[in-house]
Amino acid sequence: MLRLNLTREAEWLGLALGVRIKVDPLTTAIMVAARTDPRVRTIAPGTPDDSIAVVFAKSIATHAIIEWEGVGDENGVPIATSPEAIDALLDLWPIFERFQTAYVAKGLELEAEKNGSPSLPIGSSVGASATAQPAKGTAKTAHKS
Repeated sequence: MLRLNLTREAEWLGLALGVRIKVDPLTTAIMVAARTDPRVRTIAPGTPDDSIAVVFAKSIATHAIIEWEGVGDENGVPIATSPEAIDALLDLWPIFERFQTAYVAKGLELEAEKNGSPSLPIGSSVGASATAQPAKGTAKTAHKS
């Protein structure tokens, strides 16, 4: 059963290294905005999948992150969110990995959930009906030569 979050409220996610981000729910609007982002639309053919994933994640983050805590400049002074700062934040592997698992993958699980089929009963023939007629009488054995 698909479980809908009808509140559509932003939530805080703890990432790594003392960073927390406040994100809007991963909605169709955010995914469409990310897909139509010029950075995504101008990815050159033949670009490796891992490079595409980074560009796409940064685009999603730019549209989803509305606030953060624990992010500062080189002097430790807190800075506001901006596309450039979000890109720099996601260049840090522990942050990128946690964003992918806590936010992006969570949204993709919903995608998989809506496309999934119910599980089948155990066994390959459970629920199957016979198609062959039962044999009549006993079978004769072959003659030995």
